[in-house]
Amino acid sequence: MTRNGYLYLAILAAFLALVVIVLGAYVRLSQAGLGCPDWPGCYGHISVPDTHRAITTADTRYAGRPLHAGRAWKEMIHRYFAGSLAVLILILAVIAWWRRRRHTAQPVLLPSLALLTVIFQALLGMWTVTLLLFPPVVMGHLLGGYATFALLVLLVLQAGGYLRSGDAASKMLRWVAALALVVLVFQIALGGWTSSNYAGIACPDFPTCQVQWWPPMDFHAAFSWHGLGPDYQGGILSDPARIAIHMTHRLGALVTLLMMLATALLCLFKGHNHGIKWLGGLAGALVICQAGIGIGMVHLALPLELTVAHTGVAALLLATIVSLNWVVWARPESFL
Repeated sequence: MTRNGYLYLAILAAFLALVVIVLGAYVRLSQAGLGCPDWPGCYGHISVPDTHRAITTADTRYAGRPLHAGRAWKEMIHRYFAGSLAVLILILAVIAWWRRRRHTAQPVLLPSLALLTVIFQALLGMWTVTLLLFPPVVMGHLLGGYATFALLVLLVLQAGGYLRSGDAASKMLRWVAALALVVLVFQIALGGWTSSNYAGIACPDFPTCQVQWWPPMDFHAAFSWHGLGPDYQGGILSDPARIAIHMTHRLGALVTLLMMLATALLCLFKGHNHGIKWLGGLAGALVICQAGIGIGMVHLALPLELTVAHTGVAALLLATIVSLNWVVWARPESFL
């Protein structure tokens, strides 16, 4: 395969990873995460059962979770897209290692990491179902999806030879970009914890919560181990625990907003090339958009469209900050 062919394949994989993230959010937020109670099939089939006999058998076998075709199809479509992404990543890794045998300079680290990540993602997907939406697994599955997307964005930059200017970036800009990435990943994890514990509606008003600036909260229950076994769909935490999670996410959002805006301004005024300035401006625009979506979600009681968009914009912001780190850290002579 030519270099351009490999690049186009990496771009396709990165785009598909973004689609899988958004679809995953849609499935989770539309209460279809357990639309198929088994894995990798659906009620023992590779597709959703559609004959009277198959549906009767499915309902008998899984008496506690009768078939709901709409939810099951949402879950299976997500699995089909995720499976296609896994195949694409496998192809990218195989091609990279095959080319490495002929060209010692061929990088293999990123496609190999992406392959290992997507394999672990498959396990997390299975555990999400078998452990009945256990919040740490659901959050890990979300983070794994973002990690896969970030690795594929880096692979696109690497395969295309784009934006390598580490030698020209200042030391301050490098460390600010790295800190921005750490803050953003932490906030994404908080978002996953909020969603997996159904804490998004714990505070129906903004900027107050329950008409208070600091309502009663139970941080211990919010961030402690609750064990395996319960069905976590709909959440099992008390209101004070959910409020604690929600308020922590809000405070994290404020820190993230300030960090991203500071990074954007630094890039715009201290960036040494157009790539840094463009990425800084994009990061600023995306984080402002994300803040607006978050406030809208509270005021409109978490409409599905806005909530899914919140996940998608977070992925685009992550891609931007990851790309910025590539720009300021990667050097032209580096094989990474």
